[in-house]
Amino acid sequence: MLDTKEKERIGVVSDLLYKASRSIRILSHISWPNSVRDKFFASGARELPDVAYAPYDASEPLQIIAKARRQIQSSVIDDWLARQAGAIENSARLLSACGTPEYYRISCELYGTPMDRLPDQANTSFALASRFDKQIETFAHVELGAPPAACHLAIGVAEEMQKAVRKMFGDDAPDVLVVDELSANALAGPGRIRIRRSACFTDKDIRQLIQHEAYVHVATSLNGLAQPRLKILAAGHPGTTRTQEGLAVFAEFITGSIDLDRMRRLADRVLAIQMAVDGADFLDVYRYFLQRTGGKEQAFENARRVFRGGVLSGGTPFTKDVVYLDGLLRVHNFLRVIVSTGRADCLRLLFAGKLDIEDIPAIFELTQQGMCDEAKYLPPWADDLRFLLCYLTYSSFLNGIDLAQMKLHYESLLGAIPQADSLCMSPHKK
Repeated sequence: MLDTKEKERIGVVSDLLYKASRSIRILSHISWPNSVRDKFFASGARELPDVAYAPYDASEPLQIIAKARRQIQSSVIDDWLARQAGAIENSARLLSACGTPEYYRISCELYGTPMDRLPDQANTSFALASRFDKQIETFAHVELGAPPAACHLAIGVAEEMQKAVRKMFGDDAPDVLVVDELSANALAGPGRIRIRRSACFTDKDIRQLIQHEAYVHVATSLNGLAQPRLKILAAGHPGTTRTQEGLAVFAEFITGSIDLDRMRRLADRVLAIQMAVDGADFLDVYRYFLQRTGGKEQAFENARRVFRGGVLSGGTPFTKDVVYLDGLLRVHNFLRVIVSTGRADCLRLLFAGKLDIEDIPAIFELTQQGMCDEAKYLPPWADDLRFLLCYLTYSSFLNGIDLAQMKLHYESLLGAIPQADSLCMSPHKK
């Protein structure tokens, strides 16, 4: 057991790291004002956008981190604290490097690249994105039905979101605001969820936002804030982004809130980042997205995500968006393994605050030592263990099936059937 002095030391380090993280707001710092978009279209979308970033002084957070490091020792918990220190430190340096080639190097350290190997040492997020892209193309002959029109305005989405967070979080529910400028369609924090006024949403989008932004991002933020002895668990930083986004996309999957359009958007982001790594400039990526989406406003927003903070002439993208597919794979496989190994006791640890899967050993020990409380809020799908454990057990079993043999059998079966021009529809759907 940790003695009182050790618990105090860990708490002090946690407080210092949390303090250092408070002045680092990556997405806010690298966001583009609407005037950049307006000027880009006024020029006929033929010139690279003109973007300038405010200088960032990293000295204060770096000094606080240095003070924290002097108190970090050697243990599973200290290794976790050291990882938090490194991620926050690199985050500060990232902002100082905006608009320079160094920005890309630090971004890769924080978020990874499309070509980074996953834990199986065989696959990459780029490979998965390419697979999704090719697979979706094979559905071109299938009549999937027209997607619902993006006719839900931001104000209506905000009302639906407000109802959902009040139901789940009660008095802790964040305010839901409609704002004019935002780096995404929606962004969530423990105190507020912001929705971009100019964005339009489908009914599927609304369900995705509730599961992704509210039931995961807000929940883990509030759970972190509720930790009285470990403030660092309330700090969202790049060291936890991969798992946080992976959990959020998994939530879309497990609740049936995701669709092919959403998956293609996530895959396209990875493919576009690799284009920029290989030298494509903003105009190249904008035209790629214009071909994919058919809408110039959305194409601009997608290209902006790739280049914010980086060099618009190519070679220096912002690699954050690789974490969605990368994180999804890691989270899904982690959940399957904890079920197959009988470690379902670790499931709810994922929601104790803002953390990474690799932090679980430290979080487990901190929980055993009475320093980390159980999650106050859990998404409905994570709270329903009867369904979740059933699903994960089946999913884990499928992993052991010899797909090659199954494929041969069913390919032979399907080979005798002519391919229809479109998916057969029941009479009431025609």
